[in-house]
Amino acid sequence: MDLTLLPVALVLAAIVGVSLGLLGGGGSILTVPILTYVLGMPPRDAIAASLFIVGVTSLVGAVGHARAGRVRWRTGVLFGLAGMAGAFAGGLAGGVIPAGVLMVLFAIMMIATAAAMIRGRRDTLSGPAVVAGPKPWRVLADGFVVGLATGLVGAGGGFLVVPALNLLGGLPMAVAVGTSLLVIAMKSFAGLAGYLFSATMHWDVLWAFTGVAILGSFAGSALAGRVPERALRRGFGVFVLVMGAFVLVQEVPALIIGLADS
Repeated sequence: MDLTLLPVALVLAAIVGVSLGLLGGGGSILTVPILTYVLGMPPRDAIAASLFIVGVTSLVGAVGHARAGRVRWRTGVLFGLAGMAGAFAGGLAGGVIPAGVLMVLFAIMMIATAAAMIRGRRDTLSGPAVVAGPKPWRVLADGFVVGLATGLVGAGGGFLVVPALNLLGGLPMAVAVGTSLLVIAMKSFAGLAGYLFSATMHWDVLWAFTGVAILGSFAGSALAGRVPERALRRGFGVFVLVMGAFVLVQEVPALIIGLADS
């Protein structure tokens, strides 16, 4: 791991925090590539590190959203508990899957989710449907599946949780963002527990990165709720799409060469 670019990584950590505070996600979309491509951290270690960084930052960021009434506690806890079970299983599985395959899976999930966010919800819920919220069984099922994916590729899950809560669960975007931070924190720590059996934790880098990200999350939380919902959703989708394409361009050629040589 090369620490000469650590100052650059810490500047980018502030953007990670802003993304989490504003969008309720995007933290690991940035954190994994930063740790892998800027600091040269091995992919498996970067995934485990991102779960810690995003988990702690999300937990702190959720406080600001909760004070503003943007956290749906019942839905968040149900989704988070199911997600923790899935994330722990995904973290264990991620410890035995080749690093290149993990990164490609990470990118594919990003692109698929981005498409859903940009397309939007065809049957937008409003009024009583939103107030009532999703059914518990649906929340548990969605939470486990999203948690499994989260633990596997190391994403804190915002780019999966926000669409699940908004597109499937029917929560307004601002509430989905706030609630997702609670869910992300729960799932991230469960996924991290699964990865601790196979990854090396670089705690000096982790604490520095996390501290800067938390400061950025305060700025993001202050901006949340002030951006129109459609613009926020589509902007988030385009951002995820671009990052997914970047990771694919970086990882697919090397993966193909590796398969050809084996």
